[in-house]
Amino acid sequence: MKIIKRQASDIPKESAHGGSGARKVYADASHATSRYFEAITHGYLPGGATFDWHDHPGVEETMIVMKGSGMVSDEDGTYDYNPGDVFIFPPDTQHTIHNPTNDEHEMIFVRVKA
Repeated sequence: MKIIKRQASDIPKESAHGGSGARKVYADASHATSRYFEAITHGYLPGGATFDWHDHPGVEETMIVMKGSGMVSDEDGTYDYNPGDVFIFPPDTQHTIHNPTNDEHEMIFVRVKA
């Protein structure tokens, strides 16, 4: 079989952003042949938590909000997020993601090298 098949429920959660949240790495560079692909992850942000200020050097990140409503900030402002929203963070862009609710939020992240 040339296709790689993984069961999402079998992929363990790991700590993300210094323990402020968690993620499952569905695919990383070891699963792909493209030299530009970095990862697809499923992020989990607990109630009241924040993925603190960070960037992805040389990497463009796309975030698809699956569950929850909160705020994304960059150096230019703060923007609400809701399920179905898609954010594209250019390479080297400082940003933070905040969950002001009591419920866990979920996002899918796709990272591609610039």
